[in-house]
Amino acid sequence: MEHIKAVIFDLDNTLLDRTTTFRRFAERFMKHYFSHIESADLDLLLERLIVLDEDGYKNKPVLFAELLNEFPWNKERNKPLVDDLMEYYAENYVISAVLMEQAEEVITHAKGKYKMGIITNGRNAVQYGKIDHLGIRDHFDVILVSEEAGSKKPDPRIFQLAMERLNVRPEECLFVGDHPINDVEGAYILGMHTIWMKVNQPWSENNTAKPLHTIHQIQELLSIM
Repeated sequence: MEHIKAVIFDLDNTLLDRTTTFRRFAERFMKHYFSHIESADLDLLLERLIVLDEDGYKNKPVLFAELLNEFPWNKERNKPLVDDLMEYYAENYVISAVLMEQAEEVITHAKGKYKMGIITNGRNAVQYGKIDHLGIRDHFDVILVSEEAGSKKPDPRIFQLAMERLNVRPEECLFVGDHPINDVEGAYILGMHTIWMKVNQPWSENNTAKPLHTIHQIQELLSIM
């Protein structure tokens, strides 16, 4: 790590515990819209919502359109529209955000040694909302959300923009992320060093990337960096 000058993190399922965050949101969602359902059935609906979300990779308007067609909405209330559910999501998903265990210690440790960045795919309001709710924005020199950047991982342009703003070359950069293609392959192709955080996404047989390390928990970085 002696030649590394900057560490760039993915957000969801890397710094942010996306699995716990979405489950917390899903619990709020079910209580809000499905209080008329018995608790046992409510648990089944909750798990179905989590499956349909596809670990965050399902387009949200598509997800909510599916829920409107599939779920047992209260016939005594006006059935919401996709826009209503999107508004509820925007307000309540952000406040459900929670960091990975010891992520704050990792951020503090890395900030004392390297320039710091985040590259995350998503919408500005949601991604920045989560970052601000977690109180970590000021720890990073550069934060890029795909909506504002005009490109999304694994597009090389979003990685290049981050490196330009951090004033580092690819070989001086370490990228840490959970997605084998969007994070690890995208950064590796540009010449960055990478660490794969194995969470929910399986390694792709098509990957050519060779991460420096594979970790299962963010705190493992404390002994690496």
